Formats: sequence, structure tokens, C-alpha cells
Amino acid sequence: MSKGSSSDVELVIITGMSGAGKTVAIQSLEDLGFFCVDNLPPTLLPKFLELMEESGNKMNKVALVMDLRGREFFESLFEALDDISELSWVTPQILFLDANDSVLVSRYKETRRSHPLAKSGLPLEGIEYERELLEEMKGRAQLILDTSNLKPRELREKILKQFATHSKQTFKLNVVSFGFKYGLPIDADLVFDVRFLPNPHYIDHMRPMTGLDEEVSSYVLKWSETQKFVEKLEDLLSFMLPYYKREGKSQLVLAIGCTGGQHRSVTLAEYFAKHFKDEYDTLLTHRDIEKRKGKA
Repeated sequence: MSKGSSSDVELVIITGMSGAGKTVAIQSLEDLGFFCVDNLPPTLLPKFLELMEESGNKMNKVALVMDLRGREFFESLFEALDDISELSWVTPQILFLDANDSVLVSRYKETRRSHPLAKSGLPLEGIEYERELLEEMKGRAQLILDTSNLKPRELREKILKQFATHSKQTFKLNVVSFGFKYGLPIDADLVFDVRFLPNPHYIDHMRPMTGLDEEVSSYVLKWSETQKFVEKLEDLLSFMLPYYKREGKSQLVLAIGCTGGQHRSVTLAEYFAKHFKDEYDTLLTHRDIEKRKGKA
């Protein structure tokens, strides 16, 4: 597999509190066909990614456990995650396993194991320190599972259901043109107002046309302010969309509005849908194009 391939590698990083069920999690993902590595030091993650890329399609579903057994390397994980976000061929997801303190203490007592961070040997001391260290990582996780009231079998069922159903979820970009005079699209995630651009409505022979007509689209796109807007919005969306995808969002609705939803918004919605269609599963809707079409 080479960079830029349309076939994403799914990378699940399993982390969380010691005793919260990471062993059950990685065993469950292994049963789903994931290539699994337990306790990979974060400093080795870039090299591991190179191996994944060189393997072609042989490693397209990978799960890695990273926890505080490798705490001397743990801080470098954030840097590694930032590097991964720049790779177009990897779709990373952090699975964070948690449980309340009393349950974790009970589990340590049952297994008679000592907590790896408990200097005095008391499990609660290590648990509290670990929770503090993992606070930022939990904030970056796309999926958090609280295993306090889950038996191993129930945790396994949750993980199997989550990743068997959604492991290759496609990110969709929905581009919608609309007219402000008919109200905002209620499902829009991002709204851009293009009423500041020159309006073909005031040119008599263009008034009954729409942004689907070449003469109208050429008129809208020829102005320097339109070209500057397109350049800046392209740059903004190219930056934002991979992060929406990384956060596990299944779709994003990009709404572009002008006064009536007939000329400027249609032209620009067509432009951006075409621009991103090779990179994302893109849908295009002109909500209000028929409301005044053909009317003077």
C-alpha cells in the first residue's frame, strides 16, 4: 500500500486504566481479524507504521495496546498520534477502557497483583496516579468504555458489536446549497454565507438561471473576491475534514447559503463537492434551487 491509497488502514490504539479490561479487548479484536500487538512502546509506533505501509493490504486492520507498563515512553505517544493524523492512508481510533476506583481495587485484590505505579504497594495509590497521567489521553479517545459493571463476556460482546459493525465506517461529506430567505438547514455542521459575492440575480437574463448553468457559474467564479474565498475555504476544509473523520464522525454537512439558494450558493456547492469527491464519499443537495427557478 502506498501513501494516498484509497484503502485506509484501520488502526485501533487500546489504552486506559490498568485492570479495566485491555487484555479482553485485544483478544476480542484479534477474533475479528485484527493484527494485534500488546504493549508496543510509543517510540516504536512510527517504525511500526512503516512496516504496515510496506505490507500492502496484509495489515489493513491493526490493534495496539499501549499502557503504563511502558510509562517511560508514554509521553511520546501524543507526538506519535499527531504524526499519524497527517497520514491519509491510516484511520486511527483510540479505545479507552475505564472503571471506577473501587472496582479496580477489588480486581487487584482478586488477582493479588500489585499496581505498576503503586510505590507503597497500595493499589489505590497507583490507580489515582495512573488516572491523573491518563487524563489527557482519555480526552483524546474516540471511544470510552466503562467496564465497572461489565463481566469479561459482556465487555467482549460490546467490543465485537462496536468493531464488527462500525470498523470500516465511511465518512461522508454532504454539501448543501440553500437560501437564507428560506431558513438555515437544521442539520448543518458548518455554514458559510456567500451573500457578499456579486449576485447574478441583478443581471436580467441570468435571473431565471441557476448555478448549474455555465454562464452563471462562470460569472460567480470570475471575481477576485470569489477566488480568494474559494482558496481560503479549500485550505480550511482540507485541514478540518481529516480531524472530523478521525474523531469518529460519520458525516459532515457543509452548508453554503446565498439569498435565494439559486445562483451563488449553487455554484460554490457544485465547486466544493467536485473538489472533494475523490477524497471523500460526497453527496450534493441543492435544497432551494427549484423554489424560484424560472421566476422573474
